[in-house]
Amino acid sequence: MAASPRRCPDGPQLKAGEHNAITDVPGIEVGHATDEKALTGTTVVLCREGAVAGVDVRGSAPGTRETDLLEPENLVQRVQAVVLSGGSAFGLEAATGVVRYLEEEGLGQPVGGGRVVPIVPAAVIYDLEVGDGDVRPSADAGYLAARQATRGPVEMGNVGAGTGARAGGLKGGVGSASAVLGGGIVVGALAVVNSLGRTHDPVTGELYGRVLELGGEFEDLSPARPIPPTGDEYADIFPADASLAGRNTTIGVVATSAILDKAQARKLAQVAHDGLARSIRPAHTLFDGDTIFALATGGHQISVPTELARLGAIVADVFSRAVVHAMLAAQGAAGLHSYREAYPGMFRKTRS
Repeated sequence: MAASPRRCPDGPQLKAGEHNAITDVPGIEVGHATDEKALTGTTVVLCREGAVAGVDVRGSAPGTRETDLLEPENLVQRVQAVVLSGGSAFGLEAATGVVRYLEEEGLGQPVGGGRVVPIVPAAVIYDLEVGDGDVRPSADAGYLAARQATRGPVEMGNVGAGTGARAGGLKGGVGSASAVLGGGIVVGALAVVNSLGRTHDPVTGELYGRVLELGGEFEDLSPARPIPPTGDEYADIFPADASLAGRNTTIGVVATSAILDKAQARKLAQVAHDGLARSIRPAHTLFDGDTIFALATGGHQISVPTELARLGAIVADVFSRAVVHAMLAAQGAAGLHSYREAYPGMFRKTRS
C-alpha cells in the first residue's frame, strides 16, 4: 500500500508511488533469484526500453562489471539492466545470464546485421560466510531473475541479492521505496544492505533513516525519538587487522522518469550516496564496496538546474527509506538476528 502524502510548509505535495518501490518508475522492472538453502541470490533491475545510466563507487572494496562504460565521455548511452548479486566476485557471473535473456528478447545495443549486445552493469556483495560459500549465483540465476522481473510490488528482505546480506551485526536484505514529485516525475530506489556500519543507533535502537518517513510507511514502528550522542559508537565495528577487508558492501539502484544525460545520471548516483550515509554509519569504509547505479527512463523534461538539484535531494531521501525497508523486512538467518528480533521494543505494542 502506498504511503500517505506529506507536505512541507508552503511546498509541493510529496507522496510515495503505488507500490512504494523502484518499479513505480515507468519502464523499471525487478526480479529476484533466491537460493534459500545456500543463502545467496541475485536481483535484476530491468529496463527493456533502455535507460540512460550513471554510477558512483564510494567504497574501497568494490566488485563491479561494466562501470567504465557508464562514464559520460564513453560511447554507449543506454543500458538494458543492472545486476545486483551475492557471491562476491564469483557472483558477477549472474550478469552473463541476464545478457543471454536480453539477447533472446532482442534487447540491447544495435551492432549491425540484426544483432544486439545487451549492456548490463553489475555489482556484488560478499556473502560467502553467511550460507554455503561454495554455492554462488550463476548465469542461470541471472537468467531466472531477469525472466521473473515484473513492474509490480518488489519483494523485500531475504530475497535475491539480499538473501545472505548482513548489516552492522544484524541480518540485512533488499529494500525499496519511491516518491512522486510535483509535475509527475517519479523517483525510486532499491538497496541491498550488507554494510559494515549499522543502520541503527546501538544504544537507543533507533533506525537512522526512519526520520525520513513519508506518510505512514513505517507505521508499525514506535514514534521516532531524538538520537542522543553516544560517544565512540564505532569502537566495536572495526577489526584489529585486515581480516574483514572487502566483506561488506551496500549496493543499489536509483531510477527516475526524468530525462537525463549520462553526466546528470552520474550526479544522481553521487547524491544518492548521501542517503546511504544518512541511514548507515559508518559508510564508504575501507571494508565496504558501496556502489550505486542511476537509471533515467525519460518522459519528463527537467528545464532548470534547480530541478535537478531538488531531484537529487529527494533521491537521497528515497534511498535512505529503502535501507529502512530492507531492515524491517529482513528475517533472522544463519545465526544473525533481524532488526525486529534484536529491538522488539522499537515497535508499537499490539492489543490482544
